[in-house]
Amino acid sequence: MTDLKVFLDVAIEAARSAGAIHLFYRDQDVGVASKSNFSDLVTVVDKKSEEKIREVILGHFPEHAILGEEMGQNREADFLWVVDPLDGTVNYAHGFPFSCVSIGLEIRGVRSVGVVFDANRNELFTAVRGQGAFLNGRRIAVSQTPELMSPALLATGFPYDVSTDSTNLEKLSRFLKLGLPVRRPGAAALDISYVACGRLDGFWEYKLNPWDMSAALLILEEAGGQFSDFSGQEYQYGQPLVISNGKIHPQMLEVLQ
Repeated sequence: MTDLKVFLDVAIEAARSAGAIHLFYRDQDVGVASKSNFSDLVTVVDKKSEEKIREVILGHFPEHAILGEEMGQNREADFLWVVDPLDGTVNYAHGFPFSCVSIGLEIRGVRSVGVVFDANRNELFTAVRGQGAFLNGRRIAVSQTPELMSPALLATGFPYDVSTDSTNLEKLSRFLKLGLPVRRPGAAALDISYVACGRLDGFWEYKLNPWDMSAALLILEEAGGQFSDFSGQEYQYGQPLVISNGKIHPQMLEVLQ
């Protein structure tokens, strides 16, 4: 049987190393460039962070594969590390302190280890399949909010092509018309981790990539949360994602549908 703690320790080492890079460059010129449009930014920090993560992981496991946002798209491997070196780049580039490192390990397609590290707050979310979810070593669990209209505190996000695809604006308006508080923090891995620790009750978003959520979905699952596609079926990468504390999931789906 594979000892997943060995992988967790390496993921934490890599995440903290990348987080140190985030902090080092936080008040400097981060060399902002645009990938495709003004809201899809990349900085020197994204690249340096992914380089460091790769160095740490491959230093321990040179035979493993890495799917990273900036430098690699390898999806076919028994041991696949799914990495976002800086989730919330737009926030980071503007000095808005809501960003993180996200590192997940999928073993033969199963999310097995997850680490999300917010260097701004020195908050480390971790999970190993079957062993619970933790924030800075303290076990966490989703909220007990019983009803959507309690009211629940929700979050969402928007794809970079929101100027041409307003689908989620219509979904957002449905929740707002119910009088529900909805936040748009701008880093999906942290949004999902916040549901896992009970700071949010639910979250939904379109067009997320595996590196945005691989680690966080395991953290959510181990904290007792629920996730699905918008029809309530088993989630697959590429589909619209809805997550919750479980109790409000049917009601969220009803609004989204």
